Amino acid sequence: MSLLDTPVRKAAWAALDFESAGAAPGRTDEPVQVGMAVWRAGRITDLFRSYVHAPVRITRAARAVHGIGDDEVRGAPALSALWPEFKRRLGGAVVVAHGAGTEKRFLRGFPLHGFGPWVDTLTMARAALPDLPGHSLGEVISALDAEAEVRALCPSLDWHDALFDAVACLVALRRMIERGDWSDASVGQMLSPDTSAYHRRRGLQRTAHSAGWGT
Repeated sequence: MSLLDTPVRKAAWAALDFESAGAAPGRTDEPVQVGMAVWRAGRITDLFRSYVHAPVRITRAARAVHGIGDDEVRGAPALSALWPEFKRRLGGAVVVAHGAGTEKRFLRGFPLHGFGPWVDTLTMARAALPDLPGHSLGEVISALDAEAEVRALCPSLDWHDALFDAVACLVALRRMIERGDWSDASVGQMLSPDTSAYHRRRGLQRTAHSAGWGT
């Protein structure tokens, strides 16, 4: 049986999150922290968290978000040195991220890594919770009344820590699967959830704004 045909409840789901040095003119953004966690057989386990050595200075704006400074990453391993950790958790699993563009971009450091398929919890949240004003990971976890569960799994961490956010992705995923009655779906059916209600709502909001309604 292929991974795409595997029932949701029997698949392994590996969440991945990076924190970065921040974008700046004339340079490429770089990861400075990675977090990973695996949801398998109903349990979130195999937590991993590491700083990553960055060949650039961390911007003030990025440091204001995640609190990581140049001193923390100076002696950290290079991303390439963490390959065994990525392979052990992401290999053979459905890879999960919230707004997965950053995670996919940084994984290009491992050409032909072959990880996937990918499930983006941002897209899933737009399908499962179309009426939310916003769909940041924090807003989704709050709407699902799930923050206490995330904090119990990561008791010393907080938002914008890579492991905390990776665990939050898995908690959100599990709760949205339960809420949307997707437990009997296949992995393949999870890759393109129906976001039409979200896009209809966004279209109505744009129309109202253009027409000046409610102003």
